[in-house]
Amino acid sequence: MDGTVAAAEDATGSPEVASRGQRRHERAVGDGTPVASVGMAGASLPGPALPWVDLLEYQRDFWERSILFWDTLRQRADGTLEHERLGLPPLLDFRSETVLDARTLPRPANYALLRILGPADGARVLAPDPAKPPVIVVDPRAGHGPGIGGFKQDSEVGMALGEGHPVYFVVFFPEPCRGQTLADVHHALRRFVETVAERHPGKPPVLYGNCQAGWAVALLSADCCGLVGAAVLNGSPLSYWGGESGVNPMRLAGGLLGGAWLAELAADLGGGRLDGAWLAANFENLKPERAIWEKYARLFAEVDTERERFLRFERWWGGFHSLGREEMAAIVENLFIGNQVEQGVFRICEGCVADLRRVRNPLVVFASEGDDITPPHQALGWIPAVYGSTEALKAAGQRIVYLINPHVGHLGIFVSAAVARREHRAILASLADIEALPPGLYEMRIEDTPDGGARPPAGRAAVRFEPRAVEDLRFAPPPREAFERVRAVSETGLALYRSFLKPWVQATSNPWTVGLLRWLHPMRTSRYLLSEEFQPWMRLVAAAAAQVEANRHRTRPDNPLLSQERAIVGVVSQAVEAARAFRDAAAERGFSTLYSGPIGTARSASGGDAGG
Repeated sequence: MDGTVAAAEDATGSPEVASRGQRRHERAVGDGTPVASVGMAGASLPGPALPWVDLLEYQRDFWERSILFWDTLRQRADGTLEHERLGLPPLLDFRSETVLDARTLPRPANYALLRILGPADGARVLAPDPAKPPVIVVDPRAGHGPGIGGFKQDSEVGMALGEGHPVYFVVFFPEPCRGQTLADVHHALRRFVETVAERHPGKPPVLYGNCQAGWAVALLSADCCGLVGAAVLNGSPLSYWGGESGVNPMRLAGGLLGGAWLAELAADLGGGRLDGAWLAANFENLKPERAIWEKYARLFAEVDTERERFLRFERWWGGFHSLGREEMAAIVENLFIGNQVEQGVFRICEGCVADLRRVRNPLVVFASEGDDITPPHQALGWIPAVYGSTEALKAAGQRIVYLINPHVGHLGIFVSAAVARREHRAILASLADIEALPPGLYEMRIEDTPDGGARPPAGRAAVRFEPRAVEDLRFAPPPREAFERVRAVSETGLALYRSFLKPWVQATSNPWTVGLLRWLHPMRTSRYLLSEEFQPWMRLVAAAAAQVEANRHRTRPDNPLLSQERAIVGVVSQAVEAARAFRDAAAERGFSTLYSGPIGTARSASGGDAGG
């Protein structure tokens, strides 16, 4: 299920990661500010003689942090249950109104179009500039709910409002409509674009697609030629077979799991719906040292300052949304395993084939070297595959602009406040310049100001577009023969499943079994079981936490026992990372053995030019 995994993100709950050379020793938090790792191997331990005052001070701080840590997990569990009772509403930090609900369309889909009115706190915003085009932000539907593009004020939505654009946001509901297909979703998105275009005559909407929504926006651009303005693809996979050996193992998962049949089995066990908790679990298993250890180690070490950020992010991370069986099957079979977007043969519906060569609106591709989910290979590799040469790109009349962040993680592309203030503000401020570019390939360069943000639009020297050659995007081609074998194996396995096993699975599945599987999923039980409703004794933890907060005793930062704690955490982190690296290496060897072909696609020496 590499397609299942490929839709995903940095599964830590911390939306940014450090550059590859620093990953072992540095992480970054949601505001984009790098911080020291919670620990690293090799840190010197304190000497044997410790003053009793240091020991007693550390012990009190340790137990107080323990109480606050468990109380934070209790709050997460209670918040998750409350969010579900409310129907998993979008976690937007902005006021909005519904413009169009796709569930009312002749071919219903569980999507809706919202118009953003302003910040949720009621603060006034500048009236939209009538000369600027509307911006439509589309969030990924990959197991979690909508809202990550407008998660906070310093976000894609906030930057678009600040630049004076009318802003619209595409949300989706927790359960798909009965029989919903990928074509139904595509037609609903097209209707949204048409509706916004009618509301703003003469101003083609700018499309903003995050992760999975990026390829949906690319398909929409190919199908709505002349109707839309620039399209911004943020961390969006279009070349699904691309990747680097030893760095991007999840592209191999489809072959190792035998193809698309496992996704269909999970959907059949879910009564025709694929539970988003499975996708979230795949994301966390991708980097367990961050998702299963360091995230909680950071919370424990910095519980006084980390708690609110942790709870806010986990409310979104734990809001699992389902995908329909038919929709998920089309995604896994045709995109993640079939790689049909890059090849231009993806059939959306009868008589409608999405060919990226038909895209005429300018494209802005935002990728990151620190993105393990959608590496630059997958975000940019389709350009030479589709156009072949710079001259072919120019002859097609197309303008493609790319920018590559050197270190931000997958979720940081959409979530990080620092990225929103820098890259996204620069993109939005430069839309007119991008539209005016002659056909060709360009790299977007941003000149930083002392405060770390991109300069305002008046500072034209802050953003420049440097011409690049398509031939310079020298990502070594993936082992296509091996992946073609994966596709053949997947088709055979799916046919066998549908012929022999599927009828029995459907016959034995019922609402009881579906509900049982949902409630007992580890991603849910790991949260729910710490709620007061499941564990009444957690009320004692809440009472103790209130007492600790009223009389908190934090140890001194230079207490030598804190250094020992960080050293121990670092040792565990590196042990888990080593185990994960061994697992990934074994997966690559297994894939190579099964499909008889090299799997390395490391870039050539000049490939670094793509990233500047």
